[in-house]
Amino acid sequence: MACEKLRRDGVVIYPTDSFYGLGCAMESHSASARIRDIRRMSKHQFLTLVCRDLSELSTFARVDKASYRLIKSLTPGPYTFILQATRELPRRLQDPKRKTIGLRIPDNPTARALLDSLDSPMLSATARDASDDEILSDVDEIDARLGRRVDLFLDAGSCGADPTTVIDLSNGDPVLVRQGAGPVGRLLDLQ
Repeated sequence: MACEKLRRDGVVIYPTDSFYGLGCAMESHSASARIRDIRRMSKHQFLTLVCRDLSELSTFARVDKASYRLIKSLTPGPYTFILQATRELPRRLQDPKRKTIGLRIPDNPTARALLDSLDSPMLSATARDASDDEILSDVDEIDARLGRRVDLFLDAGSCGADPTTVIDLSNGDPVLVRQGAGPVGRLLDLQ
């Protein structure tokens, strides 16, 4: 049912390993616009591309050997990687100045099953209420504040309570942008 909603330009709330996310099919212009509207995102904020595995990630981003090894050692998990986009990634999904995209491979079983069933990446943003920019982690509050604005809420109980760790690999060397749920010991060893 969730995949059918996504294939028909729907927006779903789904669990990840670092909060609930708002997700839609990568190809859906109208659903990605709905997520941007729900979140009141500026044109300078971009959705994250959520992938099933490294091969899917490497279709949409340039990954050198060192970055590949690092990503492989940290995924699946609560990490977002900023990488240079490939030509396969639609321009509307990239930072227009840097030509980059944020990508992640989640470890949550519900998110992974959704991606497997969809057989395609999803665009995603953290489920938060734009009226106060509060990140929502309680499922009842998520449903009360966002449930009517989406097509389906996949309630899997409590999931993560910290944001993803964000690592910028767009210039080759890993740069820690935000410390979140994912440990960074391996990253610090490389710096």
